[in-house]
Amino acid sequence: MKTALLAGATGLIGSQLLPLLLASERYTKVIVVGRKAVPVIHPKLVQVVTELDKLEAVRLKLIADDVYCCLGTTMAQAGSKEAFFKVDFLYVVQLAAVSAGNFASQLLVVSSMGADAESRVYYSRVKGEMEAAVRQTPFRAIHIFRPLLLLGERAKPRLGERIGAGVLGLLAPLMRGPLLKYRAVPGAAVAAAMLRAAEDDGGGIRIHESDELAGT
Repeated sequence: MKTALLAGATGLIGSQLLPLLLASERYTKVIVVGRKAVPVIHPKLVQVVTELDKLEAVRLKLIADDVYCCLGTTMAQAGSKEAFFKVDFLYVVQLAAVSAGNFASQLLVVSSMGADAESRVYYSRVKGEMEAAVRQTPFRAIHIFRPLLLLGERAKPRLGERIGAGVLGLLAPLMRGPLLKYRAVPGAAVAAAMLRAAEDDGGGIRIHESDELAGT
C-alpha cells in the first residue's frame, strides 16, 4: 500500500484530484502540503501546512511513493514575473528535489501546452524550464501533463480563461483530428488522467499532451 503526496490541492486540478486519491485503494495515506489547510477531514488525509519555499524543513513529513504537483498560477495573479517564476518553477522544482531525496518513485506534474525552454513567451519558457529541471530528478517515472485551457470552477476565477473556455466551447463540435489538441480540457479529466498514469506503474518520462487529455 502506497502514500501519495499532493501539492496544489486548492487549485482547479488539485481540488478534483484530492478526492480521487482519498478514494483510491492504491493509497493508505494522502499527504497534502501547502500554505493553507484544505477543508477536508478523512482518515487517510495528513496535512502539512508550510510555506512552499521551506519544504526542506519538513522533508521527513513528505515521504511518499507518488508525488502529484498541481502548482501553478498566472502572470496576472502572481503580479510580477518574479512571483510567477517562484510558483511555477522554484516551488515545483524544490518539491521534486525534496521528494526525489526521499526516494519517491513517481512524479506527476502539471505543465502547459506549448511549454518550451526556448520560447519567446515568458509563460511558456518558464514551463519549459521547469520541465527540463524536473526531468533531471531521479524518479523511476515522470509524467508531465500539458493541458491547453482548463474548464471548471476555480476558487478565484480567471477572466481570460473563462472567455477562452467560452469561445473554445462554441468551437468544440468543429474540433476533430489535428484540431483536437486545441479543445479546452476539464480539470477533472486531467486529475483522472494523473491517477491513471500513476496506477500504470510504468517507468521513464511520459508527456501527456492536451489532445490526449481532451479525449479522456
